[in-house]
Amino acid sequence: MATTRQAHTVWEGSLLEGKGVVTLDSSGVGEYPVTWAARTEPAQSGRTSPEELIAAAHSSCFNMAFSHALAGAGTPPTRLETKAEVTFQPGEGITGIHLTVEGQVPGLDEAAFVKAAEEAKVNCPVSQALKATNITLSASLA
Repeated sequence: MATTRQAHTVWEGSLLEGKGVVTLDSSGVGEYPVTWAARTEPAQSGRTSPEELIAAAHSSCFNMAFSHALAGAGTPPTRLETKAEVTFQPGEGITGIHLTVEGQVPGLDEAAFVKAAEEAKVNCPVSQALKATNITLSASLA
């Protein structure tokens, strides 16, 4: 069964001086301030960017896909921790995403873990949606 999730953003002002608020409507878990500066300057507490939201979506989706694949192969993970780094270049857009995963998977060696991680990277639905972007991966067992 297909599901649909919603979020919306209200923006006020110009690109450089304006600001917005992203609201996660489906879950109701919060509102998040966004600004152009949050995209182009060093990260600051209290505001986010589309790239940070993409990183959150990608890291969570990847972990779900990876966990499912590992369990399907008979080696369910005890723990997976994934960081997604989304690079934004003004004038170019999103230029790359790097996933770093560290896992605890009883009965799996490093080579098999890395191979399964690469497959999860390709098959994760968010990776599929972001195919036009160069996605790289570092994977290791804890």
